[in-house]
Amino acid sequence: MKRKFRWVIGVISLFFMGLWVSPLLAVEELPNLPKRMFWTAYDVGSTGYVQTATVADGLMKKYGVKIRVIPSGTSIGRFMPLLTGSATYANMGDESAFYIEGLYECNAMGLGPQPFRQVLAAPYVTVMAVTKESKITTPNTLKGKRVAWVPGASTLNVKAVSTLAFANLTFADVIKVEFPSYAASLRGLIEGKVDAAIAGHDAPLLYELETSPRGLSHVIYPHKDKEGWARMQAITPWLGPCLWDDGPGFTKGKPDEVWSYRYPNMVTFDKTSAKEVYALVKAINEAYPLYKDAHKMMPFWKADKAGVPPANCPFHEGAIKYYKEVGLWKAEHDAWNKKLIEHMKEVQKEWDAAMAEATEKGVKEKDFPKLWIEKRKAKGWMIEY
Repeated sequence: MKRKFRWVIGVISLFFMGLWVSPLLAVEELPNLPKRMFWTAYDVGSTGYVQTATVADGLMKKYGVKIRVIPSGTSIGRFMPLLTGSATYANMGDESAFYIEGLYECNAMGLGPQPFRQVLAAPYVTVMAVTKESKITTPNTLKGKRVAWVPGASTLNVKAVSTLAFANLTFADVIKVEFPSYAASLRGLIEGKVDAAIAGHDAPLLYELETSPRGLSHVIYPHKDKEGWARMQAITPWLGPCLWDDGPGFTKGKPDEVWSYRYPNMVTFDKTSAKEVYALVKAINEAYPLYKDAHKMMPFWKADKAGVPPANCPFHEGAIKYYKEVGLWKAEHDAWNKKLIEHMKEVQKEWDAAMAEATEKGVKEKDFPKLWIEKRKAKGWMIEY
């Protein structure tokens, strides 16, 4: 265990220092796989960064490619290198779903909906953590309780909003408690300042809450409640039902009905070469034995889990080609992909119309997001919260 820990820390250190790493041993050749790549990822120390860095290390050892992982603690920091062309691939969270819609950081006049395509998307379980003393069990029991809100943290807040929607509730039905950060919201559970907060299922602070006098539990989303799931997925369509039994608050062998989303999910622009994306997906899958033991979530990078919908964005044609070749991509996946691409075309059309209207009416740049959200609301599309 100590040896594995030192190896992971070594990988993180190399990337954090911005070093190019290339193996001294003989490596395999894979046509169309770039010899150098820049990827963005979550900040150093996050599970997203560790997973991304270990996959990159596996590719470097097997194929001799040089990969630089650029860490960022903000979604815009993971996105801008793609926009400027200084990186080709970004490992994101919910923000990739926001950006194809032109929301949050992409609602400004100079940006708008982004033509992202999914390369792969590893499933990850996040929960609405609650204290045992609150006696919260399902979304319905959140009514009147204190629920965390972190201003500016759209990835957290939208999940809280959709959890309430599962029970046909809104933040008007609960007590909103604001915190300056994700960590502060979880600390608020321990300190008794709040009853419920969105958290990664394995967040270190949840272990502390589990052993505290308040105790730890999590909201259960009954899979048989189809109407509840429909309301939830109307706001967060990238969240899907799953069974999970690992981590603080869970009992091994007795899985609970919760949900998962894709984190990290690797995206690129639709213009990226199909041959390159095909080669990259193949390389990641075939290098799996070299990185599979680096982190407990690495099995979710395998193609049978990371290469099929639902995901945050439509899959890239190069990725689809590989997933078809290995027998994973089915007709229903094609239907899902095409539906989302058609929706993105409609979003872009509406964006162009909003831009034209703003120009005609002299709408100021700072006022444009309001106009855009009104247009989206009229269409019945996801809006900002």
